Amino acid sequence: MSAAMTEAEREARLVEIVRRDPNLMQVLRTVRDLDLPDWRLFSGAVYQGVWNDLTGRPVGFGVKDYDIGYFDPDTSWDAEDVWIKRVADSFEEPLRSQVEVRNQARVHLWAPQKFGEDFAPLSCTDDAPARFVAPAFAVGVRLEADDSISVLASYGLSDVFDMVIRPTPKRGKAKGWDAIIAKLKTRWPELTVQDR
Repeated sequence: MSAAMTEAEREARLVEIVRRDPNLMQVLRTVRDLDLPDWRLFSGAVYQGVWNDLTGRPVGFGVKDYDIGYFDPDTSWDAEDVWIKRVADSFEEPLRSQVEVRNQARVHLWAPQKFGEDFAPLSCTDDAPARFVAPAFAVGVRLEADDSISVLASYGLSDVFDMVIRPTPKRGKAKGWDAIIAKLKTRWPELTVQDR
């Protein structure tokens, strides 16, 4: 399917899919209005929306959270906690429990313990997805002030639209790769997995 589409067509289709998801749009509007610095919504809530559209599943199927990255040079836990609480206070349940906010300037401080890998410090939020487990996951969106949706796809959108999961180039298989794949395959058995 994806080979017949240009990258611009994939991006336009992704934007249409995002706009049809009321919860995703509520998260985008709310976070935009909070004015987090250099923010973007990443990963599952974005690529899983495409997979649901491609497979005829309902909007929101399989989405467990909404990952918001932002960038603040203040890498203290206290500064991040202020944003976490401010964002949480902006939502009612169930979204309050589903929206997760993380300062991308702090990732290198906790990633070695969580992922078993060293990460160099990032210079902005849009650098983060290139390190995600798979190119299909390395996708983010932001609702801009003019209501347009900007798209970040560190490795392009072909893996997302082709429903291909493979390790991120230069990173290899991440810790827990097999468990990640098994969980995804239970919800989207149509996925194609490539080990490299």
